[in-house]
Amino acid sequence: MSSTLRGDLAVLSEQPFLFLFLARTVSLFGSAVALGALPFAVLGMHGGSATVLGLVLGARSLAQVALLLFGGVLADRRPQSRSRLMAGSDVLAFASQGLTATLFITGAARPAQIIVLAAVSGAASALFGPAAKGLVPQLVDGPRLQSANVLLRLSYNTTSVIGTALGGVLVVTIGAGWALSADAITFGVSAVLLAGIRLRQPLASGTAPASGRMAPASGSSVRADLAGGWREFTSRPWMCLVSVQFAIVNGGFGMLNVLGPVIAEQHMGGPAAWAGLLAAKSAGMIVGSLLVARIRPRFPVRTAVLATFGSLPPIFLFAAGAPVWLVGALMLVNGVTVDIFEVLFDTAMQTHVPREALSRIASYDAASAYTLGPLGTMLAGPLSEAIGASGSLYGAGALMTLAAITTFASRSVRQLPAEVTASAVPTRASLMKPPPPAA
Repeated sequence: MSSTLRGDLAVLSEQPFLFLFLARTVSLFGSAVALGALPFAVLGMHGGSATVLGLVLGARSLAQVALLLFGGVLADRRPQSRSRLMAGSDVLAFASQGLTATLFITGAARPAQIIVLAAVSGAASALFGPAAKGLVPQLVDGPRLQSANVLLRLSYNTTSVIGTALGGVLVVTIGAGWALSADAITFGVSAVLLAGIRLRQPLASGTAPASGRMAPASGSSVRADLAGGWREFTSRPWMCLVSVQFAIVNGGFGMLNVLGPVIAEQHMGGPAAWAGLLAAKSAGMIVGSLLVARIRPRFPVRTAVLATFGSLPPIFLFAAGAPVWLVGALMLVNGVTVDIFEVLFDTAMQTHVPREALSRIASYDAASAYTLGPLGTMLAGPLSEAIGASGSLYGAGALMTLAAITTFASRSVRQLPAEVTASAVPTRASLMKPPPPAA
């Protein structure tokens, strides 16, 4: 085991982070199992179809995006209770997924019921995500923050690969409903672990992420808290630019998720080739987690955005109908660069954002970045009918390239340092500051 990996694993000696890591690993594993089982459960139920499956997945995504900002406000209002909010969201997910599994096991599942329960699961995820972003720097000191993010991403990637494959096996051996019940159980285990987290006492003064006191959000109203978080989000050009860039990237890959299988069927050998390409990207993400553990760039957002250029070649190669081995090689590289970006950008956000605003800013970032993914998915079919699958992907690739170049050209992106200074972190007063008067 390399000294770098040993150093990353050392962060698990801090019990609060260990509990968070175990909770996330268990829950992510269950979610990956469900990802492999849910499509077959929906397609096999009375009234199930591809359209119904799309509605189920769409209901979850829409509920998650719609409530992300509210989840950020809740997490920032009581920063010391972020782990409890996460535990509560896991209890909600346990209930919704448990009921979903029961309906499938008993044969009572109907489309409307599953769509509603999927929306509840999406709502639980919206409450969980922003709180999780804010909790990590409360559990881990600044120098170990990147190591913590490396381990969380490694957990995500490995559980995604193993859990999705296991989900398919469980569908065949015990049935999709029972596979979903396993996911429900993991939410319950995660809730218990999160409830056991005890935060260190906050320091008496200061607002920098490494030493700040845990002040609540402005508290007068949800609207005021959202406005304060928006001012903090928009006051950081580097974050706004990256969020917009990833909205475009997600839109492009949303289109690829629809048109990629079509091109694979026509030019690359069919479903087996598509599955192999996705596996190559997943393997690359695991490699990326291990690689980013070894680097500590002086300008992390510069390196993170530079890594996003690795997302461009697969889009263009699919559009060109390139050989499957070449597309697979570049999908592997894409997976590596995805994790380099994720770890470095998360660490920069947790380092340069005041803790009392971190969950709200993370929710604005996520809501911005997720906006175009569903749109790209929905537009893929009509666009491909109008200009062809290749033309659609060439257009998406061109927009992604323009977004990457524009983002990397920004000085705020290229010059953000790894270490925060006192002058670089706004005080809590900036969250309370009213907007300037109209001209």
